[in-house]
Amino acid sequence: MNYRLVDRDDDGEPRVRDFSDVAELTARFEKIGVDDCSADLRMRGLPVFRGLVGPMPERDGTIARYETPEIFEKLTKEWSAPQRRKSRRKPRVEDADAPV
Repeated sequence: MNYRLVDRDDDGEPRVRDFSDVAELTARFEKIGVDDCSADLRMRGLPVFRGLVGPMPERDGTIARYETPEIFEKLTKEWSAPQRRKSRRKPRVEDADAPV
């Protein structure tokens, strides 16, 4: 299992950092428990950290993703925002013989 941390860099832009060992995250964040209710069984038993949202499965469950609350909120808003639909109407063809 690999671990991904998504937070902000100094410019406020999202920054993604990957770790091969959970010990690297444990050294930076306080472990406050373990996930015991994830719908993805591969996430159960993984650590829960103070100040992070996660773990969340990514890439078919091979990566456990953790995000800061600000990033989680931003990405959730982007994900849930309604997408603008493009018009599917065909352009109206003017009849050259029709009176104007």
